[in-house]
Amino acid sequence: MSRIQCSRCLRPQAHCLCPLIPLLDSRTRVLLLQHPSEVGHALNTARFAALGLRNAELRVGEVFEDLPALLQQPGYRACLLFPADKAETLTAYSEDQSDLPLLLVVPDGTWRKARKLLHLNPVLAALPRVTLADAAPTRYRLRKAPGPGALSTLEAVVQALEVLEPHTDFAPLLRPFEALIEGQIAAMGEETFRRNHSG
Repeated sequence: MSRIQCSRCLRPQAHCLCPLIPLLDSRTRVLLLQHPSEVGHALNTARFAALGLRNAELRVGEVFEDLPALLQQPGYRACLLFPADKAETLTAYSEDQSDLPLLLVVPDGTWRKARKLLHLNPVLAALPRVTLADAAPTRYRLRKAPGPGALSTLEAVVQALEVLEPHTDFAPLLRPFEALIEGQIAAMGEETFRRNHSG
């Protein structure tokens, strides 16, 4: 027998995180492209970003036929938040707001699945890349990071927005994420968590 789900956050009704999800404005537009394998994942952080930002959109798929239209947003400069040798390091918008805000395209999936999204969508792979100068350590204590600087999708979005728009507090976006992780740790028990995930 399956548990009743919240239709918004997709968590079991008894563990709904909607009260913790803010609704924030951002000058930056965020387009999250989620690999289908992430949709049912218990730690689906891209969904929190899409729900918590007014200027964000979440699309699920492997091939995005309408991607050229999605990227042609008047008043925005599209770029891909993904590492590359020639990626531009994100910096804050100019104080006079004369520069075009970014349409920040963020692939969501494991590193392998994210690379597959780029391979299957040449328009995506052709976008100029941006990256974080110094990513803060991940709070994602339930997954082993593939390397230093590896973040969950939500953390990457929050850190990018905090660089671009330093006068806005985007930390509230992390509240449901942190509650979700605490809930998962509580469910597995502190001892099991320490044995499998600490150190």
